[in-house]
Amino acid sequence: MTATSRNSPFAAADEPPEPDFQNLCDQARDLAESGHLKRAAQVYTRVLEGGSRSHRALAALGLAVVRHDMGDISGAREAGRIAMDTGHPEYAPRAAYHLALSYEAEGVAEQAERAWRGVLDAGNDRYTPAAHYGLARLAEERGDAAGAVAHWGQVLEGPDTALAARAAHDYAERLLARGEVDAAAEVVQRGLAAEEHPRLRLLLGAVCVERAIGEFGAVVDASRSDPEGARTVEPATAAAAVELLARLLAVRGDADGAERTWELGLTHSDTATAADVRSRLRRGFLAPHTDSPAEGGMDAAPGTGAGDAPAEEVVAWWDPYLEAAVTQGSLPMLTGELFSAVDQMYTRLAVPLADGETRVAALRHTLQEAVRSPGAYVWGRSLHEDFAERLRLATGAEADVLSEGWPDHDGPRR
Repeated sequence: MTATSRNSPFAAADEPPEPDFQNLCDQARDLAESGHLKRAAQVYTRVLEGGSRSHRALAALGLAVVRHDMGDISGAREAGRIAMDTGHPEYAPRAAYHLALSYEAEGVAEQAERAWRGVLDAGNDRYTPAAHYGLARLAEERGDAAGAVAHWGQVLEGPDTALAARAAHDYAERLLARGEVDAAAEVVQRGLAAEEHPRLRLLLGAVCVERAIGEFGAVVDASRSDPEGARTVEPATAAAAVELLARLLAVRGDADGAERTWELGLTHSDTATAADVRSRLRRGFLAPHTDSPAEGGMDAAPGTGAGDAPAEEVVAWWDPYLEAAVTQGSLPMLTGELFSAVDQMYTRLAVPLADGETRVAALRHTLQEAVRSPGAYVWGRSLHEDFAERLRLATGAEADVLSEGWPDHDGPRR
């Protein structure tokens, strides 16, 4: 009976079938891809409890990904370490790769470095370049640029051309930030040799800009090098270098450097150079009206009336603000302020006009508010003072005809 029952074809029906762990891994993956993360985690856990090394490695990696997507970062890392411990040639380095990225995202550098070195120790060439890239980044972040060099080189020489191009962009940007322009140019070229990419081309342009800044800066320095004030560079050459250097610094985002460069040119010891720099700075400025008060009423600038000696240059009240805006790179802000002031004045004047307002007091109040509008801006006080001076010149008065503090305090001076 016993022997017969053991040999019976029906005996196997009383024993549970051997689990198909590969099929279970496939089921778990399908569940995860369809969004059933909790169920996928349960299936992966079942494989971990009884599968072979290969299946356990695959299940641990899958479980790490699923737990990460569920927001269980700690559990994901635990599963990742299980996959690494299996030593599987494919799944262990993949798990270490994801573990390293997880630690990097959290800023845990020591653990991230340990994980990246785990990728290297696995010896899988598919993941080796990524590990070197990760170790290069970590070395850079802790200020060990020298220690990062070897890792950068491994990535740039590796078989993954897309990764090499991305790493070249990253590395070249860091070199540029440190002022190592020639080294950055070499790295960009190595990246382009691996893979053509617009970001690398853009960075190559930035390298050219940095080189141009250096060349223009050398001309500016040479023009100011003689302590006796002797002319060492022709004014036109020096002024052109000042302008180009300032504008390129502004393009690079160095507004302070651009402003300092303009200031150096405007205060140059050689008067001809300083004059040429100012002319370049003012290129495109609107020339103020020069009609005298007697001929053109209130359009004249101070000091240009009948009987005045012809001025070599008429400076409008707004010129200092325009010059400052050019040197500081704040022209868009100044333009926005001007349009805002015009919009406020127009709105205040247009409303009573559209309503057909006829009351003198109401119209006077509207005019007063419109005239006050520019006072909210830095340049508003200069506009008010310039108007008061031109009004005094037009009327021939010896003193201000407007009340002190006008237009905030309305009314003529008594």
